[in-house]
Amino acid sequence: MLLVVGVYIVAGNLVNGVGKGSVGLAKGAVPGAYKDLVQKWGNLCPAINPALLGAQLYQESGFDPDVVSHADARGIAQFIPSTWATHGVDGDGDGDRDIWDPKDAIPSAASYDCELAKYVKDVPGDVTDNMLAAYNAGAYRVIKAGGVPAITETRNYVTRIRSLEKSFAAPVSRVDPSKQAAGAIYYAQKKLGTPYLWGGEGTAADGGRFDCSGLTQAAYESVGITLPRVANDQWNAGAHPARDELLPGDLVFFSDDLDNSRAIRHVGIYVGGGYMIDAPRTGAVIRFDPIDTPDYFGATRVTQDGAKALPTTV
Repeated sequence: MLLVVGVYIVAGNLVNGVGKGSVGLAKGAVPGAYKDLVQKWGNLCPAINPALLGAQLYQESGFDPDVVSHADARGIAQFIPSTWATHGVDGDGDGDRDIWDPKDAIPSAASYDCELAKYVKDVPGDVTDNMLAAYNAGAYRVIKAGGVPAITETRNYVTRIRSLEKSFAAPVSRVDPSKQAAGAIYYAQKKLGTPYLWGGEGTAADGGRFDCSGLTQAAYESVGITLPRVANDQWNAGAHPARDELLPGDLVFFSDDLDNSRAIRHVGIYVGGGYMIDAPRTGAVIRFDPIDTPDYFGATRVTQDGAKALPTTV
């Protein structure tokens, strides 16, 4: 198969999507069980939108409603119990404010965001950046600093969520092409015929063999972009082009649950013409495979900023 990687000049932007004044969510970006909650409560005030709220929840907990942090932050929105006591809301109207219940915790996260936005509305700078900084470090520190405080954790928190917001939003026009796509494909092409290895990352200990996400990780690492190890985390490394807008170098994903990116189980590198290079399964070799199968989930156009924004653990 002859591969020609062209140069494409396209414009990409995120504009209003689902619902008045709302940014639409990318397909499967938020697990189906929480999508309606995030879409609804993400419109609670002008400082937030559904994509931003989804990105914040992903950064906080990876959508795990049972997680507890080392600081005793709990649940899908990672509220500390003392903060929950004053800012938790009864989102589902059942008479109970349950820190572990996403139907309460997601509305509470949105409500708390909007409260913080009011606290910092007169602080110089972007109100959403200042709001996120206040969520992480407290409104007092933001007000005292006159903006996002010079705290590494807080600045990283703001940067990551604003970058992830672009991945969680559904683009309504073409997104910019990846500058590193050709190099990633070149790397993958050199591995054609290599036997598959579950958990393989192409190291000497692995005999140079890969599994699916090990191959895509190594391909983009070869052009200076560090992706997470697992396929479902790689999904959030950039914006999501539609099937008819795919370009060579896009990552293409497959899942048995087409409404939940956390259920993604396979990934390959699109090369054009409806084909990808992938490491398919035990007993097979890295090869070209068609992407148009019933379990096709969607695609990600990897960017440096998108990859950097991903949590190291979710």
